[in-house]
Amino acid sequence: MIALLTGKIAYKAPDYVILDVNGVGYHVFIPFSTYYALPAEGGAATLQIHTSVKEDAINLYGFRTLQEKELFQLLIGVSGVGPKLANGILSNSEPAELADSLVNGNLARLSSIPGIGKKTAERLVLELKEKMKKLGMAHPAPGGATLPAKQEVREDVLSALINLGYKESVVQKALAELKVPDDTTVEALLKQALKILMK
Repeated sequence: MIALLTGKIAYKAPDYVILDVNGVGYHVFIPFSTYYALPAEGGAATLQIHTSVKEDAINLYGFRTLQEKELFQLLIGVSGVGPKLANGILSNSEPAELADSLVNGNLARLSSIPGIGKKTAERLVLELKEKMKKLGMAHPAPGGATLPAKQEVREDVLSALINLGYKESVVQKALAELKVPDDTTVEALLKQALKILMK
């Protein structure tokens, strides 16, 4: 399993490089952030490598920092996110910004990344939020807390009701009618919202 490569850049493109390591050229897929940090062709570079092994191919993914590689590996651990999509996510978001979006539950920002729909964004937040906190990559949202608990509960209920088949605009209207205490739970708010929706 290749974990690190150091060599000369024989060829450089926005989505991959060919790294000449002692006369052997390695084709390495890279995110844009790594592309911009690399020297020109002929320059020396060291890349953190993730080796992706499939039945029909062995692909190498390279990163300028260990942090990027760790993020990539966390992303591909999420159901429905393969190496190609994970690479695309890192191409469209700096590691710190991505970590912030995951910790703070910024579904709008995540959904704006090509290839990420709302459901995938929700799954990413659900599965990676706590891991991001442990890695210490993210910064809390302004005000200290990641998201006000009440707002977080609202978003969870909104997501649950949409998954049940209700239209987002209808759910938003129902939630707007409710007075939500700061210490509310998802279960309690869900029951209240369903009472309104089922009238």
